[in-house]
Amino acid sequence: MSRPIQARIDLSALKNNLRVVRRIASSRIMAVIKANAYGHGLLRAAEALKEAEGFALLDVRDAIALREAGFRQTILLLEGFFSADELPLLAEYELASVIHNPQQLAMLDAFPRRNALPVWLKINTGMNRLGFAPEQLAAAMEKLKSHPAITEVTLMTHFAHADEAEGVAEQLERFKGLTAAWRAPRSLANSAALLRYPATHGEWVRPGIMLYGASPFADTGAQQLGLQPVMTLSSEIISVRELQAGDRVGYAGLFRADKAMRIGTVACGYADGYPRHAPTGTPILVNGKRTRTLGRVSMDMLCVDLGELPDAAVGSPVTLWGNGMPVEEVAAAAGTISYELTCALTARVPVAAA
Repeated sequence: MSRPIQARIDLSALKNNLRVVRRIASSRIMAVIKANAYGHGLLRAAEALKEAEGFALLDVRDAIALREAGFRQTILLLEGFFSADELPLLAEYELASVIHNPQQLAMLDAFPRRNALPVWLKINTGMNRLGFAPEQLAAAMEKLKSHPAITEVTLMTHFAHADEAEGVAEQLERFKGLTAAWRAPRSLANSAALLRYPATHGEWVRPGIMLYGASPFADTGAQQLGLQPVMTLSSEIISVRELQAGDRVGYAGLFRADKAMRIGTVACGYADGYPRHAPTGTPILVNGKRTRTLGRVSMDMLCVDLGELPDAAVGSPVTLWGNGMPVEEVAAAAGTISYELTCALTARVPVAAA
C-alpha cells in the first residue's frame, strides 16, 4: 500500500471562486497562475479558469505550454522578458509582457518585428520592487507608444498594503496622478484590492490567492468572502501511543506532557510541504474534529493531540488544510501565509483532481 498522504484539488471550487471575482468586478480577469498555479497544477487550474480573459505567470515555458494546450486568452509574463533572445518567442506565441525597467526598453530596440508585442508598463507607486520611477515614466511611455513592435500598452502597478489597515489610498492617488495624461487600459487590483477597494478595479483585475480559496486578509476568513478551498491536504494516523506526565515528543522534545494523554503520529512532514516551523498548537482535523499538533514537525511525520478524541485510531483520517481546516488559519499559526503552504507542496505528494 502507498503512503496515505494526498492532495485533492477541487476544480468546482476554482470555478466558484472565479464566479465570485466576476460578481465583484466588471473588469476583465487576469487569473494569476504563477508558481504552478500556487501549487495546484498549471494546466488543470487553467482549464478550470478558462472563462477568465487572461492568465498571468512568470516563466515563458509555462506560457508556451498554455498556448500549446490550446488556450487563446491573453497570457501575461509578470516579470517580462529577461533577454532579447526571448522576444521572438513572445511574438511567435502571442504573449504579453510586463515592461518594468529601462534595460527591457533597450532590448526592444534590437527586435525587428512590427506590431508584435502587447506590453504592460509597470509603475512603481511605492512598493519599490519593480516598476518605473515617476521621473522615468513619461519617457518610457512615449517610447513604447511610438515603438513599431508594440501593439498596445496597459498601465499597471502593484499595492503593498491592500491586505492591511494602511490600504491603497496613497498608491492609488499617485498612480492616478502619474497616468492622468494617457488613455490606456489600467490594471491595479490584486485579490485584496479587488475585494475591498472597487476604485482600483480598472480594465483588468489580477486575482491570485482568492481563486484558490484562501483569504488575503488576517481578519476575514475565506468562507465569509464566499470562497471555497481548492486544495485539501489529507493523510491518516499511522500510530497511537499513551504518554505519561513528563514524557516528551519528537526531535528536541519540544512538547512535554503535563498529564497522561494519547497522541497520534500522522504521515505528513516537511518533506511533503508541511511547514517545519509550525509550533505546538497548530490546528489540524482528525476524524473531522479539530485538535492540535504537538512538538516539532519532522521530515515525514508530525504528532497530534488525541486527548479529546477517544475514537481516533490508526487509520483515522487527518486534514492538514483545506476542506474544514482553512489553509490561512494553519499558515497564521505557523507564522507564514497561505501562499507559501500551497506553493510548497512537494512532488512526492500524490495529487488528485475532481
